This record gives sequence, C-alpha cells and structure tokens, in this order.
Amino acid sequence: MDSTPTPQPTRWWNFADRVGATASFLCAIHCALLPFVLAILPLLGLSFLADHAFERGFVLCASALALFALVNGYRRHHRSLPLRLALPGLALLVMGVTFAENYSIILHSVLVTCGGLLVASAHFVNLRLDRLHGHVHGAHCAH
Repeated sequence: MDSTPTPQPTRWWNFADRVGATASFLCAIHCALLPFVLAILPLLGLSFLADHAFERGFVLCASALALFALVNGYRRHHRSLPLRLALPGLALLVMGVTFAENYSIILHSVLVTCGGLLVASAHFVNLRLDRLHGHVHGAHCAH
C-alpha cells in the first residue's frame, strides 16, 4: 500500500476565489461610482443596479461565497490573513447596505467600497497562498 499523499485538486477552490475576487472588485467599483452615475443608470436601462434590494442580495451572495472559499482556503494552507482581511470587509459591507443606506450616499459608498476592496484582497491573498504552498494533503490536514 502506497502511503504517499496525493495532491487534492484545488481547481474548484481557485475558481471560487477568482469569482469572489472579481465580484468583490466589481462591487467596490460599482459602489465607488454609484454617486456619480445615479442619473445615467435609468437612461441605460440599468436602474436595478441602484436598487437597495439588488445590492443587499449581491452582498449576501458575495458574503456567503467569500466565507465558503476563505474558510476552505484556511483549511488548505492554514494561514489566517485572508480571513483577517475578509471579516472586517464583510462587516463594512453589511453596515453599508443596512445602517448606512439611510444616511448619506457618500457614507454608504465609502463603507461598501472599502468592504468590497478588503474582501477582494482576501480572495487574491487566498489564491496566492494556495499557489505558493502547492499544498499536498496528508493525514495531518482537514480535507
């Protein structure tokens, strides 16, 4: 019986991190530009992008994807930096789409932009750690 550990494919996790990073980055751009393009969105047929319900749904999906991908990343490489970046980012996103949406659009935009950038950074760091460590799973790892 061969006791050599076999590498576990990480293609799915890399894909999840890439989707999460792209979504978080696009969210940050969307939120940063929103105050400047609110008047243009209806003309382009994109007024749903300024809707608070759409934004809340997007943040909910992005948060679930981020937590899923980053917790599994931690299980693979045992580095907490991606989670330490993502958790304050997720908190800023949630504050931005719940409490701050009733205040000025600038406060809302700053919170969700910073939160989106932190979550995107967490995904990029997670991808980098996966690539750097080229981790091979053995008996000592949580699969």
